Amino acid sequence: MAVTQADLQGDAKRRRKEGLVRGLFFAAALVSVLISALIVVSLVGKAIVFLTKIAPNWSVLWTGGWFPRQGQFSIPTIFVGSFIIGGIAMLVAVPLGLGSAIYLSEYAGPRSRRRLKPIVEILAGVPSIVIAYFAITIISPDFIKKIVGTANYNIFNLAAAGIGVGILTIPLVATIAEDALHAVPAALREASYGLGARRKTTSLRIVFPAAISGITAAIIIGLARAIGETMVVAVAAGGTGGSQFTTDIWGPGQTATGAMAALATGTDSVVGTGATFESLFFVGLLLFALTFTLNVFSERFVRRVRQVY
Repeated sequence: MAVTQADLQGDAKRRRKEGLVRGLFFAAALVSVLISALIVVSLVGKAIVFLTKIAPNWSVLWTGGWFPRQGQFSIPTIFVGSFIIGGIAMLVAVPLGLGSAIYLSEYAGPRSRRRLKPIVEILAGVPSIVIAYFAITIISPDFIKKIVGTANYNIFNLAAAGIGVGILTIPLVATIAEDALHAVPAALREASYGLGARRKTTSLRIVFPAAISGITAAIIIGLARAIGETMVVAVAAGGTGGSQFTTDIWGPGQTATGAMAALATGTDSVVGTGATFESLFFVGLLLFALTFTLNVFSERFVRRVRQVY
């Protein structure tokens, strides 16, 4: 009996169900894209209004510090603060996160891994406001004060805020990196052990390089998460009303997200010059562009170094 094209297509009822499921998934993806596009459109519109209002006095974008209610919108002030916070956070999150990932993937047994991994991920569920108060009640007085001394100590400082953000970022880096390490084929480990390599050598010279694409993605995503953190820096960094340009990690400072939170707290707080309200959207657009660039760079780098086994 000859097999027709209709026979290969399968049952009509099954095809209708598959088509319905495909349509639902496509609609979900389309809604996500539309929401992102609407966010960008809303940001771009108000950002253009902001640039129009401050024109032609463009110098307010890079001089005088960040004091929006006084007409000073120094972008370097808040973004240097953001990168300082992100850098300190990565100094905390990368070694601890990668160390946790290597242990869970290469040293812990299956039973220990099932128990310890959820404990590591619990940090991701801790509200950021809790970490913020932990930073100003424990990290700042117990650690930062001992480093800078009582005379130069300020309870609100970029270092404590960066460490707090780093604590929040640890589970993100650890989880993604551990998944990448765990996905490396067991044959590579067995070959290494068969040649007489120790577990440390196998972990660091065989498994780690093989998972470098996923580890890189974990670090870049962690950096984007650190730069986008709001509550910890709004409480612990100290730049509530505004800030002069500073690179001093032991003193208060301002970040992009902290600046937006401080400026837009309450409906009656966004007052000042005519461009104060629109500056929120301009900073938001710059943050969006920054995180988008990090994601694109991450994707291209991962594709370049990815190894397929």
